[in-house]
Amino acid sequence: MIVEQRTYDFYPGKLPEFFRLYDQTGAREVQAQVLGNLLGYFTTEIGPQHQTVHLWGYASLDDRMARRRALMEDAVWREFLAQILPLLIRQDTKVLLPTPFSPIGGTV
Repeated sequence: MIVEQRTYDFYPGKLPEFFRLYDQTGAREVQAQVLGNLLGYFTTEIGPQHQTVHLWGYASLDDRMARRRALMEDAVWREFLAQILPLLIRQDTKVLLPTPFSPIGGTV
């Protein structure tokens, strides 16, 4: 298993609008259905503010690529992205490999 960590920085005051759009457009349901294994979705309390951080589990890099490609082909998702891009300052994506002693297992 690999874990993708996606961190998004929003303009101050824009997180409520992001979450409203995420729910009302159907994007959350599409993302959950296509990507599958949501490990956690968070907002920051201490440290950098106006952020979301989410973790997604995948069987492999190929699995991740196939699922991300399918998500980008979805019309609901693409329309959602067009609506939220003006709310975003920055995106950071990391692929994390679990250690052998990680609770989710690993092969490193």
